[in-house]
This record gives sequence, structure tokens and C-alpha cells, in this order.
Amino acid sequence: MFAGIFLLLILYICKFMIFDSESVIANSYNARQDKLAERVIRGDIVTSDGEIVATNQYLDDGSYYRYYPYGNLFAHAVGYSTNGKAGIELTANYYLLTSNANIFERTTNALKEEKNMGDTIVTTLDYNLQNTAYNALGNAKGAVVVLEPDTGKILAMVSKPDFNPNNIDSVWQSVTDNTASDNTILLNRATQGLYPPGSTFKTLTTLEYMRENSDWEDYHFNCEGEGVFNSVSIHCYNGTVHGEEDLADSLAFSCNTSYSNIGTSLDMDKFRNLCDDFLFNNSLPYGGNYNKSSFVLDGKSDPSQIPQTVIGQGETQISPLHNAMIMASIANAGVMMKPYLVERIENYEGVTVKRFSPSAYKRVMTPTEAQNLTDLLEGVVDYGTGYGVNTDAYSVAGKTGTAEYNSAGESHSWFVGFSNVENPDIVVCVVIEEADTSGVRATSVARQIFDAYYR
Repeated sequence: MFAGIFLLLILYICKFMIFDSESVIANSYNARQDKLAERVIRGDIVTSDGEIVATNQYLDDGSYYRYYPYGNLFAHAVGYSTNGKAGIELTANYYLLTSNANIFERTTNALKEEKNMGDTIVTTLDYNLQNTAYNALGNAKGAVVVLEPDTGKILAMVSKPDFNPNNIDSVWQSVTDNTASDNTILLNRATQGLYPPGSTFKTLTTLEYMRENSDWEDYHFNCEGEGVFNSVSIHCYNGTVHGEEDLADSLAFSCNTSYSNIGTSLDMDKFRNLCDDFLFNNSLPYGGNYNKSSFVLDGKSDPSQIPQTVIGQGETQISPLHNAMIMASIANAGVMMKPYLVERIENYEGVTVKRFSPSAYKRVMTPTEAQNLTDLLEGVVDYGTGYGVNTDAYSVAGKTGTAEYNSAGESHSWFVGFSNVENPDIVVCVVIEEADTSGVRATSVARQIFDAYYR
């Protein structure tokens, strides 16, 4: 027995050394990583198109400090490396403090007791799209995520309000002593912000209805602008009367009464399973910090919760990154890809030492289901609530959302969709907090990003 245990221990140690050691050392929670800084100078972080977004500035005495050439522009995505760490500075800390300079240089530096130059992180971020998204948000609070649906590469990630990581000491102090104008300034709303999804959630309600009703194309409803469903009064936006609608029109015009009517016919246990499959109440396959989205209904829930929940209100919450992943799975014929921010690791001379490849999470819907949803989502942009994104230069499929967050009816503005519908290029997800007062609409921000991509 002891011989067997000893053999298993040897096998485990071999497995750890050969397969697991790097992932354990590279884990952002491993506090011992910072010991590497005693012999390695922290490497640079650059965009996919070669813009340096984090580097070192050297002083006359040979010491150095971390410098972010673009200030606020990449604040939440790239993060900071003092007062704790955040963003890529945290998740790629191990690689930034690892040197793959040539062996002769490292040996010489070791003998001279000098530090080696750390490796460079080449991100998936695109400077043009990041800059466009940042400027399009203006002074509004909110977030933008842009990713490739067939790879999971994150091309842009913006969160506002933002901060200048070059001044992280003073920013951190103002947040901790409650003198900051907004104490959530360090929160990356793109991954950690949770919002009611509003009508963007109707995409999943539509999918569940399709699965439960093979004759979904025959659906018809007469919208009178308001109605009572499971004893709950539901109104369409601004009391608009949509009249006779099929399922395509119901989604295009984002008809609340039609979708509440649909919701009362759904099997809530099956709907809960669908939402779980789409990673509500579950961990996302993403290496950075994020908060889980939530969906609380099931077959035992109070029926009065259904009408609000199926239109994206109630207690459902979602992050912009998660919403982008759901739309990306539609654009990618039903396969959800794992989102990622680091494309490759290079030594300081530009030689690639490690490359990160796209990876599928799982198939969340059939290709036919994805195509049916795409056809309906095109209608949203062609003649429905997403018409502001419509252009002759490229095709777009997507969904708008107006998510009420208080009893006064004030709302956040959403848009999530993808471009070049026949062979999708990018997914854009935008949320604008308190859109009633900010004057910024999610469709306008998305249109500017799509334009920048194709310009």
C-alpha cells in the first residue's frame, strides 16, 4: 500500500512539473511572483498594432517607474502595477517578470548582478477601435466590449468613469478616503459591472420559444401598447401600440407585451437550463476579473415574476462582456469562444516565445438556431429599434435594450450586435448608464465603432 502511495506521489510530482507548474506559477493570485522583480525588469505591454501602452521610465540613479503613454485610454484593460495590480498587469504579471533574453545575456547579467529585461505582452487590443470607443462614450458612464466572434479576441475594452494609471497613488487614496468624485472609478464595468439586460435579453427568450414551438414562424400577437400578464401590468416603451405582429416584428420593435405573452407560455425549468447553458449563474471562461451574471427564475418561481423577467427586467443581471459573448455565439454559428486579451509573449527583442490560440468553450445552439436568430436580429437593425446602426456600407444584426433601474423609469441604454452578417467580423456591445440624462445612446456609440473598423 505504501509503495503504491509513493508511486502515485512520484507520478503526481512529474505531472505537476511537466504540465501544471507554469499555470500555477502564472496564476495571478500567486503572491510569490513579485519575487521575480528582484532579478527581472518588468516588460512592456503593447497593442496588436504595436502601440506601447505600458512601459518603464528610467531615472538618473538607474531606478525606474511604470509609465502608461496613453493615460486613461487603456486604464481598465491594461490596469496598473502598484497599489495592488489590475487588468493585464495582474493577469500577465508572471510573463512580464519572466525574461527570455538569450542565455548568454542572462548569464552575463547574473554574473554582474544586473537585472534581465522582462518579456513583452502583445495584447489583442486594437488601438483604433479602443480610441474610437473611448471617444464615442464621451463623458457618459458605461462600457464597451468589441471582440471577434470566431476567435474570442477582445479588440477593445473601455469602462467609464476612468482614471489615469500614471496617478494611481492619488487615485487609490481618493477612493479609499471617499474623496473621489466616483468611488467606483476603479471598477471595470466591461467585466465587473452588472446591469439588467433590458430587451437584449429577448434574444434568449426568442430562442427558448423557438425550441418549445416548432411552429414559431406562425406566431401572431395584437399589441395594444399595454396588457396584463400573470396579474402584472406590462407597457410597451412610451406606450407605443404595435398592432398585429409576428415574432420577427415583435423582436424588431422590441414589443414588451408580445414578449410577456410569450413568457407566460414558456417552461421556466427549461428556460432556466437554457440560461445556465449560456453561463448565467456560472463562471465565464475568461482569465481576468469579472462578476457572474444572474438569472433566478425556475419552475417553482412566482408566476408574477415571469412577465418582467422575460423582457430583461426583474432580478436578471448581466455584464457587457457576457452579453457580447452571447451575441458572438450567434455570429459564430452557435459556438461560444473563450474571450482573451493576450495574443502572444515576446522577449524584449521581439522574438515570439509563447502564443495563445483561440479556444472554443462549447456549442450553445445549433447552426440552424443561430441562423434563425440572425435573420430576426437583422430585422431589428433594418427596420426596428436598431435602425440607427443601419448603413449601406456593411450589414449589421443586433438588439437594442432599454433597462429600467429605478421606479421612476430611468434607464440604461444597450446595444449588442455584429457586422458583416454573412461572414461576421466583429461583435460590439455597448451599455450607457443613465442614458436619459447623459444624452449618449448605445446605438450611436456602436455605429461609430463599426464605422471605424471598416474605414
